[in-house]
Formats: sequence, C-alpha cells, structure tokens
Amino acid sequence: MQYVDLDAQVGDLSGVLDPARYLSHLPSISGDLPPGARAFATDAEHYDFSSRRCVKDLTLRAVRGAGGDELMVEFQHNCWKHDRDLLIRYAGVSSFSVDSADEERATDLGAVILDEILPHTDGCSHEIACWDGTLTIVCPDLQATWTETACSTES
Repeated sequence: MQYVDLDAQVGDLSGVLDPARYLSHLPSISGDLPPGARAFATDAEHYDFSSRRCVKDLTLRAVRGAGGDELMVEFQHNCWKHDRDLLIRYAGVSSFSVDSADEERATDLGAVILDEILPHTDGCSHEIACWDGTLTIVCPDLQATWTETACSTES
C-alpha cells in the first residue's frame, strides 16, 4: 500500500473533522462520491447526533484485513443510543492508516467522535476520528451495513 497525502488530494476539508463545516460542504461534494460512500455519507441519520444510526459514540470493535485490499471495520453499538452495530466493508483499499497515541492499542481507539467521507482520485477517503486515534481508509467505494444486535448490560 502507498501512503496518500489526503490534504494534497482533497484540499482544505481533509483532516479538519469539523462537523458543521463538513456538513455545509457535503451537498457540493456528494455527487463526486462513489455510490456506496454517497449513500452512507448523505443518510439523514448519519450526522444526526440524536439518531440511532449516527456514527458518533459507536466503539471500534475490530479491523479485519489490514494490509490487504479488502478491509472490514466493525463498530459496536452503545445501548443508551444505538440499537444496531455497524459494519463497513472497503474493497480495493489503496491506503489504510491508524493514527494512535499508543501503537500497541491501535484498535482500541475509544468511541467515534465523527467521520468524514470525501471524494478522492482513488474513489473516496473515509476518516474516522475516535477519542484516542483516527482511522483513514482510501478505496474505490465502501458499503456500510447496520446489523441487528441485542443490548445487554455487558455490551
């Protein structure tokens, strides 16, 4: 895999992770996103903090396939907010990075703060900011699926 300088690719939106600014630009960039990324990014519930399908406060459960061109990122619900888990599949991954303060705990990044999906020359870039680090994936497209789950006091 090759490192991609996202700031050089997508301009001043990359790395900002400012929800108001991103949402104000989303309508103008959504047409440049691949179909799966566009559907996920423009879902009305995605950035509605009171929605059960808002990514905020999900917890990273697992990253599968790192180092290959197929990647799955699994997020676990929080019972007080969500009633489903989230699975995102990325095919044709050209870049994957984890920016974590503690490299030994690279998949223990804490809860999601927010994410941005931006057009990229390779399709799209998906930056997911968590309390303790950030995941960035570049790929031709992604598929996000909310899956049934059962809440318990142990979740």
